[in-house]
Amino acid sequence: MLGLEYFKFADVWSPVFLAFMLLVTAGYFVLIGPGGGKWAAEERVPAGRKLLFAAGMALLYLAQGGPVELLGHMMFSFHMLSMALSYLVAPPLLMLGIPPWVWRKVAAFLAGSPLRHLRFLVKPVAAAVVFNGLFSFYHIPAVHDYVMLHFGVHRLYYIVLFIASGLMWWTLVNPLPERPGAQGLKKMGFIFLNMVLLTPACGLIIFAKEPLYATYSDPNVWARAMGYCVSGNPAMLLSQFGGPQFFGFLEPGIDQQVGGILMKFIQEFIFASMLAYVFYQWYKQENRGGDDEELAVQLAGTRGHSEARELSGVRESSGVREHSEARELSEVRELSDLRSDAAIIPPGKVAE
Repeated sequence: MLGLEYFKFADVWSPVFLAFMLLVTAGYFVLIGPGGGKWAAEERVPAGRKLLFAAGMALLYLAQGGPVELLGHMMFSFHMLSMALSYLVAPPLLMLGIPPWVWRKVAAFLAGSPLRHLRFLVKPVAAAVVFNGLFSFYHIPAVHDYVMLHFGVHRLYYIVLFIASGLMWWTLVNPLPERPGAQGLKKMGFIFLNMVLLTPACGLIIFAKEPLYATYSDPNVWARAMGYCVSGNPAMLLSQFGGPQFFGFLEPGIDQQVGGILMKFIQEFIFASMLAYVFYQWYKQENRGGDDEELAVQLAGTRGHSEARELSGVRESSGVREHSEARELSEVRELSDLRSDAAIIPPGKVAE
């Protein structure tokens, strides 16, 4: 399938890299279980986080050690698929799968190490510029071909690019909920910035009139690059297959355009989905704030009306009480006057 049947099992599935990824995954489950001590006992990791981490590791393995990685040496479209899985899909899954208490330990360690001087790279704008800058620089034709032909530089560059993608995703994922991150319009602006910064590199690839990368168009350069990911003599590959066109079902120029479109489509889909989600959350929060204010005004008005009614009742009660007291005082005065008159009239006069 796609030429994979011509290669050995070890060339297609990279057993050493697979063993490394399985070891890391096993270490993760030990860390969040019995190896985490009191922190793991206090903060249980839900099944959803475990699933996210496992999915991220599986996608990263396929992109960097599995069939997608091998196909990425034969077709540019698969190379861009590998890049998208490695730096746009796997990192957020891994970051969301790691529990917050682990991130707190990592943050505390970095704060006490010389790496604390690089904390400015976590700032949203710096992280976006660094990641997209490294990605775009890598896809300059001369740089790309050089990296593909030098194994040590290739691995080092990919590691640095993976770290840069993690710094970029930190603002979007925010693994430490207690630390304030970008919200609302700021977060939407950061997402839009990432969408814009990657456009020039993809545009250069999509609208190029001829193949840009010798790795996918020059048989000799392709054979040398393939020597780092498959066993055997690169010269044998060249004599057996003749070049990358043997495996590709697309012309090199078309394959290059498909790769650029695929990368941009995956990036736009991921970031556009996040942009819609962040906008919805921001809109809902803003409306909730307005509803709360309106409710507070209504409650204040109801309370004021109730207090006015109570005050009116008190005044009415006070008026009735004053009127009653006045009547009682008047009756007492009349009775007192009658008694005074009776005391003045002589008894005889009364008999007459």
